[in-house]
Amino acid sequence: MGLWSFFRKRPRAAGTLKSSPEAGALEMREPPTTEQLMDLDEAWAELAAAQEASELTNFHACTRTGQPWTEDPAAVRAVAATLREFPAAEAQPPR
Repeated sequence: MGLWSFFRKRPRAAGTLKSSPEAGALEMREPPTTEQLMDLDEAWAELAAAQEASELTNFHACTRTGQPWTEDPAAVRAVAATLREFPAAEAQPPR
């Protein structure tokens, strides 16, 4: 068996679909409660404050759970905590 045969795509068996366990979980999620929405709003307010303090103009984040990080208050707060580690340019000591 050569290296090329190792990387060659094999045909799928009949009737199999490419899906992940998270795909089914996304479809069956319940809508968030009022308390969860309030918690998410508070987390976004924390992120907005952290963004202003850091003068960040753009960032990109992703998740591994299949749920968008923008809908998870803990993930939003984690991004805000990361932004707080990067202070504004005027708050940094001169080089």
